[in-house]
Amino acid sequence: MPSLVASGRRAFVSGKKKQNTPKATVIADWRGRTLWTDALRPGRMHDAMAARNEGIAVCFQHFPDVEVLLDDGCLGLSRDHRGQAVTPPGKPRPGALPGRVEQWERDRRWHSSDRIAVEHALAGHKRWKQLTRWTHRRDRLPDTYRAIASLVSDRTIYV
Repeated sequence: MPSLVASGRRAFVSGKKKQNTPKATVIADWRGRTLWTDALRPGRMHDAMAARNEGIAVCFQHFPDVEVLLDDGCLGLSRDHRGQAVTPPGKPRPGALPGRVEQWERDRRWHSSDRIAVEHALAGHKRWKQLTRWTHRRDRLPDTYRAIASLVSDRTIYV
């Protein structure tokens, strides 16, 4: 029995933080409003794999005009769905021409300035005390996260 408990918990222990970290997938618009949040997954699952498992990758086929700004965790989606899944540009190799490095910095700055609204939406969820350090039962987290995300989205008012 202890091996089942340990193996069940091990999936939620992040390799980066070495903590029990369920992750949420959040979709926000360009104004920073939460449009969708669901699919809490184990901390060890890669972002691109989670997007594929949750059906987000299939949506690109049904909605070819949609463009989504992603972080570095979804480089595979960017490769599979060029022009729709946009990730930051790759860093140029050492010794690259100065013009190439300058272009990379401009592209990276453009991507991060457009994506900052999404990062603010994520931060709005994490400001809630209940989500800063989840110590309750893991099966209660999805409902709590969705409730907090809807509260944050409802109170986000833009003029």
